[in-house]
Amino acid sequence: MKTEEKINFGHKDLLGIENLTPGEIMQLLDAAVAFKGVLTRDVKKVPTLRGRTVVNLFYENSTRTRTSFELAARRLSAEVLNFDVATSSVKKGEVLYDTVETIEALGADYIVLRNGNSGSPHFLARSVKASVINAGDGLHEHPTQALLDAFTIRESLGDLKGLHVALIGDILHSRVARSNIFLLTKLGVKVTLIGPPTLVPDDFRPLGVRICHTLREGLRDVDVIYLLRIQMERQQTNLFPSLEEYRTLYGINTERLKWAKPDAIVMHPGPVNLGVEISRDVMTMPQAKILQQVTNGVAVRMAVFYLLQGVREQNAKIART
Repeated sequence: MKTEEKINFGHKDLLGIENLTPGEIMQLLDAAVAFKGVLTRDVKKVPTLRGRTVVNLFYENSTRTRTSFELAARRLSAEVLNFDVATSSVKKGEVLYDTVETIEALGADYIVLRNGNSGSPHFLARSVKASVINAGDGLHEHPTQALLDAFTIRESLGDLKGLHVALIGDILHSRVARSNIFLLTKLGVKVTLIGPPTLVPDDFRPLGVRICHTLREGLRDVDVIYLLRIQMERQQTNLFPSLEEYRTLYGINTERLKWAKPDAIVMHPGPVNLGVEISRDVMTMPQAKILQQVTNGVAVRMAVFYLLQGVREQNAKIART
């Protein structure tokens, strides 16, 4: 990888997709290609972050995302601290800024933050010297998920521009959906949102998407079927009668898969509500790329650390001159 790749990215933090240019998104995806190659070697480690410290600060439970960030950091030779909120002073009333200030005083170079409050990573990034990476903030964004999704689509189908992606399910409560909408529309992808009106309101139309409330119509000419988990824990009220009705109207099985293009791929950010969003037989088909998404998440997060480290080194060089 060339040194100028690091310099041109231009961000100390990764807070969301909304503030990235198409060129910056492609730069991240291209860098991830090289790191995917690292993960296939016998020695799956490079010295990029040797001597650096990464802190995973997760206020919400997450197995896939936290583990993926940890593995990415370790593959880059960083020291990793998984901060246990459940046993920390947070339980005694310590506020987010005080917690992070303490972590930074211990020498953290990167803070990977998942927090239930929308905008929390943006607040921190203005207040700390460490690079802040948004691992999910409230109902706002989940940028690395969208990046790994785009990487998986490109790896499976080639150039993103001109493809048609359907996002199906709980769009209203999904930070994954928002980040994917921002990313895909920036890169020239047609996006259709599918689900009941209570979960897919017309408020999303200004983002440049098409909205369908019936599955068969929405899947016509679709290249990618992207299923979202029904997030009962985020819903303040029941926005549809039952999971059984949702499965009947919007669940994907082998027959409904035929409503999309013959070579359409199926994706899901996990965890999957098996038998609700997707049937077991579809999960085991070659078209299902769900495990591939998990693998690609490590490569993409390695690329994020790599490019942010380049910015940090460039800023330090400027400060010395």
